[in-house]
Amino acid sequence: MIRAWIDEAVTQGARRNAACQVLGLSRRTLVRWRGAHPCDVRNGPHQAPANQLTRTERRVLLETVNSPAYRDRSPAQIVPHLADAGRYVGSEATIYRMLRAQHQLAHRGRAHAPVRRAVRAHEATGVNQVWSWDITYLKSPIAGVFFYLYLIIDIWSRKIVGGGGGDDCNAIDWYMSYDGGITWYFAYRTGGGAGCPI
Repeated sequence: MIRAWIDEAVTQGARRNAACQVLGLSRRTLVRWRGAHPCDVRNGPHQAPANQLTRTERRVLLETVNSPAYRDRSPAQIVPHLADAGRYVGSEATIYRMLRAQHQLAHRGRAHAPVRRAVRAHEATGVNQVWSWDITYLKSPIAGVFFYLYLIIDIWSRKIVGGGGGDDCNAIDWYMSYDGGITWYFAYRTGGGAGCPI
């Protein structure tokens, strides 16, 4: 088809190089097509690979993966199990490809398929609505030992709401207790002058 277009353009007076450039084709490719390959071979070979599964092998593969022993297993589990039994019906990639072609590539297993849920976003439209926390490692005089600085940050204003420090990194204890050597500093004050609660 492309060769016919180029031949038609050349017979009407166009140069062969210019016609090839318009089609995004090199002149060398056109010469190669006129030689050993009578058709456009840019899309790969048109014959099936020599190691392609036969119709019988495909049927045996599908019967095996859909059998009661393997229907709840993924191809990553089926292939080694069959290898332990001394059988080979196809590689893991081949089994995935065959299941996809048969529209059987769904969740395989006794457990429910995982459900993807959107992450709940926290949005702040003003001060003191959403807080975040962070831990920063501080060097100590002893190599390999660190002090930990805990901060609570207001998302809206990006100011430090509270903080504390210690020599162990147990954020849950730090979060749940107000004493125990942790000092709290509150940047924001409510109407009565008390610190903002966590």
